[in-house]
Amino acid sequence: MLVENCPLCATDGGALIWSGEKLRVIRAVEAGFPAFYRVVWNEHAAEFSDLSAADRIVCMDAVALVERVLREQLAPTKINLAALGNMVAHLHWHVIARYDWDSHFPASIWAAAQRERDEAREAAIARQLPQVDEMLQKALALWAS
Repeated sequence: MLVENCPLCATDGGALIWSGEKLRVIRAVEAGFPAFYRVVWNEHAAEFSDLSAADRIVCMDAVALVERVLREQLAPTKINLAALGNMVAHLHWHVIARYDWDSHFPASIWAAAQRERDEAREAAIARQLPQVDEMLQKALALWAS
């Protein structure tokens, strides 16, 4: 089921990294947070509890896989997971690599900045993302098979 006027039904929602039957993984563009990924459920669902028990396991396994690859490839201070859906009521999980030097750490990326951005460090992370994306593609393809 797709819903008219839903941005995640109409578009990928970011740079498509991998797409499967039930979900896709995208890299979002969020200034200051280069390693910001989303696991997006393909069929429109507003809430996690809208999914069957089996589909909830599939979804969370994908979230955990993305988290694991980000940890292995980028060694962040912390991974933030969030499924807010307040702005876009289409089930998606944010998987965000966070660093103790980022502008908002330890607060949420949606909170007030704690310090100035470190654009040199952000750029260093961004340069690693093609390799991260490749590792995500390989891991997700293996997981889905």
